Amino acid sequence: MQMNLYPFQFEPILKERIWGGTKLKNYLNKPITSEITGESWELSTVPSDVSVVKNGLFKGKNLNELIDLYPEEMLGKSVFARFGKQFPLLFKYLDAREDLSIQLHPNDELAKARHNSFGKTEMWYVMQADENARLIVGFKEDSSREEYLHHIENKKLISLLNEVPVKKGDVFFLETGTIHAIGAGIVIAEIQQTSDVTYRIYDWDRVDANGNERELHTELALDAINYKTTFAKKEYKSTENKSISLVDCPFFKTNIIPLNGELLIEKNDDSFMVFMCTEGSFELFLNDEKYTYQTGDTILLPAILSTFVLKGTATLLEVTV
Repeated sequence: MQMNLYPFQFEPILKERIWGGTKLKNYLNKPITSEITGESWELSTVPSDVSVVKNGLFKGKNLNELIDLYPEEMLGKSVFARFGKQFPLLFKYLDAREDLSIQLHPNDELAKARHNSFGKTEMWYVMQADENARLIVGFKEDSSREEYLHHIENKKLISLLNEVPVKKGDVFFLETGTIHAIGAGIVIAEIQQTSDVTYRIYDWDRVDANGNERELHTELALDAINYKTTFAKKEYKSTENKSISLVDCPFFKTNIIPLNGELLIEKNDDSFMVFMCTEGSFELFLNDEKYTYQTGDTILLPAILSTFVLKGTATLLEVTV
């Protein structure tokens, strides 16, 4: 039965957001019908948002059901040993038509104690950025709880924070506790721990369609914030048909593959592998089968699938644990 496993794709879980737009359809071919779609959850086991297979023999089954059937074969030996049957990552595409709220995420210890959840270490890959687009990442200079509270109370938080101009291909690694916000005019591929715990600390004084402001988490955030400056941007050099490291942290490893032609992939069975196609198109050849993908596709390769060939012209994010 193990050999029934194959490269999986899942139905996107689309999320309307006050700051969302239409680029997930225009750039990434997502079936959105709303003018304010902010997120496409590509691979998720967040409760009530579990991804459902859209291709092949297991079409209609969800990711948790697959893992129940084939835990080690799906997740990998080391991932299963560490996390049991829990899928440890969440994959998303985001379209920020407007600035997102300024926020941060707690670490594993705080998240476990307060929310019975993982923390939320994450990374961003910038797929598209309008002219003058920027992110907010951390403090300009080392700060303190007292200075932070003073600026929050006087609506001057922005003056403390580090705004970074961005362009296509930029990579940011956000450790827990880092204050951050995606700015308007950016499409991002996001890889993170499986968690939906966010502490929102400022929302630009926005109100929703009913005139209500979104909830802020000022008190919860105080013990979770890293008040030191952070250096979140990751530098790298692209090399065609090579797997180049972007992020290597305890929770995930992300490489980038600038594919141009043909590339043989050989891996062990310690971890599953996920590809996010951020640009172009490609084919994957496995056991005499051909699978075809395009920009915006996310593919889960079960750990048991060890050898396959990629062909095409595409930019791929390659993720393992």
